[in-house]
Amino acid sequence: MNRLHQLFQEKKNLLSIFFTAGFPNLNDTQTIISELSKSNVDFIEVGLPYSDPLADGPTIQDSSQIALQNGMNLDIVFEQLKAIKETNSTPLVLMGYLNQLLKYGEDKFCQACVDCGIETLILPDLPMIEYENHYQQLFQKYGLTNVFLITPHTSDERIQKIDSLTDAFIYVVASSSITGAQGEISNQQIAYFERIKAMNLKSNLIVGFGISDKKTFDTACQFANGAIIGSAFIKNVESTGVNGIIDFIKSIK
Repeated sequence: MNRLHQLFQEKKNLLSIFFTAGFPNLNDTQTIISELSKSNVDFIEVGLPYSDPLADGPTIQDSSQIALQNGMNLDIVFEQLKAIKETNSTPLVLMGYLNQLLKYGEDKFCQACVDCGIETLILPDLPMIEYENHYQQLFQKYGLTNVFLITPHTSDERIQKIDSLTDAFIYVVASSSITGAQGEISNQQIAYFERIKAMNLKSNLIVGFGISDKKTFDTACQFANGAIIGSAFIKNVESTGVNGIIDFIKSIK
């Protein structure tokens, strides 16, 4: 049982925070993880800066571009995460894109994750058929779990298939758009959450995209095991720096 599995068994209303490694400054990655851990965030989603982040909105895209300009690359990310492994007790989830894994080398990438204490990956553009035919076996070899995303347009049949392939959690995308704060959760989104909850899936559910404050977080938690906040957190770091992290988390939970 990995740490994320244990976390889902022990707690409800889990709060996860997404941030881009190397933003706002190249060496802020470890500081941000440390501050989030002090704030009792349940797990942390570390974003790998990428030049073409298709699933991300302007805020995360900008943070990714700044991180790349700062000189961030996968070698440095893995070095930073490995350096904090022994002192960090908060589970880390790595979010990136399939091309990053391919260019780095599949086995080299997976081994680097293991060396850093990473147990779970989110690769939004990983096709399910590729996962079944190849990556499921590869990830199992290294003890890694994979997270699939579903949206309001995902068919029940595909959701059931994803549920059967899920070992970590299903990422419930709150809207059909890219990431970014959307204001309040709409009645249409609540109907979507209710539809997913009524399916009685075996997998844990985490809501993301558009979760930005206590109100939207609390609403999402009515229908899932917790929620991820990304763009709103990055905006806060941009405006207040790493010193404002603890106050931001207190405003949510």
